[in-house]
Amino acid sequence: MKHLNAHIFLIFSFLIVLLNACAVAEVPYDATKAAVKGSIWTVKTGCKVAAGTVVAVYKVGKFTFNVVRAPLEWPLTHSEIKSIGGLPPKEAIRLGRVRTEPYVVDGRTYRPMSIKKAATYRQTGMASWYGYETIRQNRGAMTADGEVFNPDWLSAAHKYLPLPCYAKVTNLENGRQIIVRVNDRGPFPAKGNPSAGKRIIDLSMGAAKKLGFYKKGVAKVRVEALSMADARPVP
Repeated sequence: MKHLNAHIFLIFSFLIVLLNACAVAEVPYDATKAAVKGSIWTVKTGCKVAAGTVVAVYKVGKFTFNVVRAPLEWPLTHSEIKSIGGLPPKEAIRLGRVRTEPYVVDGRTYRPMSIKKAATYRQTGMASWYGYETIRQNRGAMTADGEVFNPDWLSAAHKYLPLPCYAKVTNLENGRQIIVRVNDRGPFPAKGNPSAGKRIIDLSMGAAKKLGFYKKGVAKVRVEALSMADARPVP
């Protein structure tokens, strides 16, 4: 009987956690600088449990985003990040202290912009795409805010925007536009290519394909942040 009661308690606890994790919420995102007319509504449309991680599904405009918490034992996409907010990267991720915390790469401290400043962020520059090692090795990797990196999803790395956030990216060479979830840090200078650090954003392979520069490797883009308004639960 004791074993049965314990088993029932574990099932009940799991259901409570699952129900809390699956609470549906609407979150408005306002596009800055008239990037999109009116408001973009982000809606958590569902979730599921897979290998102990909760998957949240968001829809922003016509784009869908899967958000998955990565196991802490997975390697970071950027192992060169030595600390976040004065803590080891994995500890900062575990504590949820990554959104605007300064971080250190190769002895240099990067200081992300405030959420208020990010609301008016708009910049033109070069974009690249990353994740080749993860793709080639077919291994799991974690972004700088603790999410699963999937090269096919529409995600991006940025040195200074708060994590996570959304941004509209326009390929100025062909006019294509997409919205990406910014959940990682980079691009940083590389030993064989120091100028890589001058690029303003690193996109996933899937985002690069959508924007039409996957084969070329780089493109001139405009990045416009989408600022998050107050979230409210939907009954």
